[in-house]
Amino acid sequence: MKRDQWMISQIFASGLIVLSLSGCRHKDIDFENVPMQEVKIAFDWSNAPEANPQSMMVWLFYDPEESPDSTLRFDFNNNVGGAVKIPYGSFSGLAVNSDNSDWAHFRNTENIETFEIYTREIASLPASGMRTRALPRAREAEEETMVETPQSIWSGRNDNMSLKREEREKTFTFLPEEITCHYTVDIYNVSNISSIDGTAIDATLSGMSGGFYHGKGESTDTRHTLPFILTKESEEDALHGEFLTFGESPKTQNPHKLGLYVIMADGNKYFYNYDVASQIYDAPDPKNVHIVVHGLSLPEPVSGGSGFTPDVSDWESINIDINM
Repeated sequence: MKRDQWMISQIFASGLIVLSLSGCRHKDIDFENVPMQEVKIAFDWSNAPEANPQSMMVWLFYDPEESPDSTLRFDFNNNVGGAVKIPYGSFSGLAVNSDNSDWAHFRNTENIETFEIYTREIASLPASGMRTRALPRAREAEEETMVETPQSIWSGRNDNMSLKREEREKTFTFLPEEITCHYTVDIYNVSNISSIDGTAIDATLSGMSGGFYHGKGESTDTRHTLPFILTKESEEDALHGEFLTFGESPKTQNPHKLGLYVIMADGNKYFYNYDVASQIYDAPDPKNVHIVVHGLSLPEPVSGGSGFTPDVSDWESINIDINM
């Protein structure tokens, strides 16, 4: 048996449940020889009635005085729950959906207060594929890491759980709710929109949190730039985009710049950036933020343009004051 990790797999009516157990720093805890009892894990979706994840994972964090540094993980192939076997003791728990989460990374998972989800750094933009290291950046965002946007995540915490030897038919219930924020960007009155190469452009939003502490229920105190795609709506002379974020840092109001990487059909490249911090700070609902820009004046295309080569031609940077 390995020192730091054991895997015990069992098949229940509710689906496949994988239990992983990590040992403490000072001695091995042989969970195969620890008395266990079957209990039920349940997910109550009252706080997120629209959610329908296909799978869930649950971490149980045992009282350090009883089992130092021991953490249990269960994986469910449903969003209802099921039966598991656990040791007796006191513990807290986290429930997080695990479907459609190849983008998600976790760290500091040994402690419920430091348990963090975050996204990886990206090397290229999603629409054009241009390398991020060669791109111009907005002022005050030059040193920010550009990271992938998250997808929908639902999370719930349950504290003060315990299982005693004399107890039977016990159920532990989690109430997950969505932790990601919905951001929408609309740019209206775009002149010469037909001269944009292709049907979409790359855009970025700076100053955003790069992760979320599930146990604390708050975004991490970090500053990252998120890339997303704006699609052309030529009939309305507009650009539209939607994406998810972990929101803003709860401790600091960071600068927020909306950046547009516009590649024209003649091969010229323009980087436009707007200060949109006030729209984020003053949003009526921080979980649903709508950023609006009125007016983007694109240059007339140059006839006989020779096209473009990503990461080679120079960008022209333009700072624009927003007309609300």
